[in-house]
Amino acid sequence: MSNKIKLADINKLFKDLDVESLEGVTIEGDIELNISGGGGLNPALAYALGHEAAQISLHIANISRMLGYPVDQLFAEGLGLVPSPATVAEPAIQNLIESKFEVAKIAEWNTPIEEITLGATSADGGSRKSTVTLGGEKAMPYYFDAEMPHRNYVTMDVFDIPISMAKTVKSNYEDVMEDPAEWAKKVVKDFNADMVTIHLISTDPLINDTPAREAAKVVEDVLQAVDVPIVIGGSGNPQKDPEVLERAAEVAEGERALLASASLNLDYERVAKAATDHGHAVLSWTQLEINAQKELNRKLMKQCNVPRDSIVMDPTTAALGYGLDYAYSNMERIRLSALMGDTELNFPMSSGTTNAWGARESWMKESPLKEDSDWGPREYRGPIWEIVTGLTLSLAGNDLFMMMHPTSVQVLKEITQTLFGSIESRPTDINSWVTAEV
Repeated sequence: MSNKIKLADINKLFKDLDVESLEGVTIEGDIELNISGGGGLNPALAYALGHEAAQISLHIANISRMLGYPVDQLFAEGLGLVPSPATVAEPAIQNLIESKFEVAKIAEWNTPIEEITLGATSADGGSRKSTVTLGGEKAMPYYFDAEMPHRNYVTMDVFDIPISMAKTVKSNYEDVMEDPAEWAKKVVKDFNADMVTIHLISTDPLINDTPAREAAKVVEDVLQAVDVPIVIGGSGNPQKDPEVLERAAEVAEGERALLASASLNLDYERVAKAATDHGHAVLSWTQLEINAQKELNRKLMKQCNVPRDSIVMDPTTAALGYGLDYAYSNMERIRLSALMGDTELNFPMSSGTTNAWGARESWMKESPLKEDSDWGPREYRGPIWEIVTGLTLSLAGNDLFMMMHPTSVQVLKEITQTLFGSIESRPTDINSWVTAEV
């Protein structure tokens, strides 16, 4: 008489009895495979047979483990995951082969970027306490095998009248927005701006149509309030800006300011002449088009006789949220072309990083789409939008950042100066990266 027992029942019996191992036990018997159905070995029947065989293997393996047999090692050897004892070789490598790591110079990068100095100290006939020098690179940013002679700089925006801006930004300036000179003082003293950009937006005929001579008085006030180099910007009105920048250049003579800007859609010759007559530099502004940038630079140099050490390019910043990839590609192409010998493009670049606040994701409270996920608090989201925009373009070769939010300025300056090497990187415990505070 024979008794039948299922393999699954043996497993269950061992588990119920809390058996961890067996010694001196022999299990004998036949395995009976029960497959329902009839006919030939069709695909469905073959699949069922394979399934039952696999189940038998698993049950037998579990029983073997309980009997103390190294089943897992056997499976690994069968799959070729570990060598069998017969094929185990003696340890061969005791030490790694010594090697020296070097980064080769890129032969095609044979043209340095022009160096442009903004601001003039008393020794230069001005009243600035310090100057800012842009450019001079012979490689893309932060290459450790190529000297980056000057770090990135930040100029913070100041306006000659209060303007509408994101609440997260406005909260930092509400006490000074009525006084451009005090506003300029605050960004330098409290927010560590390297430079100040004064935007004379009230001169726009569609806003206040402030006369150029009155706007020039604001420039004088800002120059007396701070001792850092300044950028002088108009309103963006192509008919009014040349006159405004001419007057501003006169009152800022000797201070080596950056006039913003000359572009193909206004009388760039007047702006260029104002710069050369009064010792300033020109911001050459184009809209995300490398050939237009070449054209304008060529006209400034050959038609308007602007010296090479007096041109800074602004290829336009399309910020994170609506075109950062395009802005990055454009700037990177410009910088690579310059390094490879294009002398119509080898000038420092400036980014209107504040354009990040034009993206709705930076300032809107929540998504206008009901099915969209939560965007998170805009108090953090907005500055992050500006930071990421600036940091991304720094990798494309940008030298000067026009910015607004104090936190954005602080973070961008710390990261870029750490990469540059003027700030020692702080040690980081990677084991606590989940709870680390930034």
